[in-house]
Amino acid sequence: MLKNYLILVAGGQGLRMGSEVPKQFMLLGGRPVIMRTIDRFMQALPDLHVVVVLNPDYVDMWQRLCDEHHFQVPCKVALGGRERFFSVRNGLEEIKDADASSLVGVHDAVRPLVSVEVIRRAYAEAIEHGAVVPALPAVESVRLVDADGGRSIAVSRNSVMLVQTPQVFTLSLLRRAYGQPYRETFTDDASVVEALGQTIHIVPGNRENIKLTTPLDMQMAEILLNVFAKPNEQNDACITSAMARMPKASRTEAALSPKGRGADSGGESEAAKGGCEETKG
Repeated sequence: MLKNYLILVAGGQGLRMGSEVPKQFMLLGGRPVIMRTIDRFMQALPDLHVVVVLNPDYVDMWQRLCDEHHFQVPCKVALGGRERFFSVRNGLEEIKDADASSLVGVHDAVRPLVSVEVIRRAYAEAIEHGAVVPALPAVESVRLVDADGGRSIAVSRNSVMLVQTPQVFTLSLLRRAYGQPYRETFTDDASVVEALGQTIHIVPGNRENIKLTTPLDMQMAEILLNVFAKPNEQNDACITSAMARMPKASRTEAALSPKGRGADSGGESEAAKGGCEETKG
């Protein structure tokens, strides 16, 4: 039986969040964001092997949080690089003695609300296609701007997809891709793999799979987390109560969020309750 892997990219400092604590370690519903993200993956794929890529300055903080929250999911730790490209490459080096056809998902640690359905679908489709990303159609009008921002033209939003993670690939393909020299055009793993000439297969993402970048994102994530934790008939009351506590300017955006996806979107893995193995590659 082939092993499935997850490289969780958690090397950012979260400067836009305006917090002294890196955003991946901030508490969401009383639990660090990064642990909620791992919980979701373990719920979807309980036999997953996890590699966490961290800024070297935050390894001790990760170990301390593992102890404080009794976190017992075995995780290897790789050290982050100066760009995401190098962080993922360092994470790949921690996957040893694996079959070349094994699957590797790469996910942003600050996307804790990815649905179980999306995770399972991405890994399943990667068996056939080799390179899979979840994405959503654009709902806003889209304009393309030139290099200096002086001119813009309308682009049909029907031809635009908003890409999320996890992005899942066969191990052999991902290793070949990250053997390439770094380019500034590499914005995600799909762009690195695509540079080899590989076609990228798209599967539907989930709207609530937001990347936590700003304080507003954290507020919205708290709302969504509360919605998932309650029976469906309580969702409307939960949203109304949570939105009442938000700044007025934030409410319109929050009101556009989905009302949850039942058990398939949330929940904490029974396995996800404590311990971390550190290997500095």
